[in-house]
Amino acid sequence: MSKADSNALFNVAPNASNESLITNSYETFTSVSTLLLDLSEDLNGKHRDVALAIHQLSELGVLLTARLLDREVPCPG
Repeated sequence: MSKADSNALFNVAPNASNESLITNSYETFTSVSTLLLDLSEDLNGKHRDVALAIHQLSELGVLLTARLLDREVPCPG
């Protein structure tokens, strides 16, 4: 582990499989999207618009990682 890595609060396991990385990325984006929609219900005006814009970007992340997951780890059938 390098000196910079030893100060990091969070790390990704260096031997994590591609499937694990893609799946966790997908689940993270999905959680962010859900949290942003919940938050946007409590906001008004510009703050709500910003939350919804970030939600749209996170949904793009969901779509991209879902496509990658389908390519790398296709479901049987």
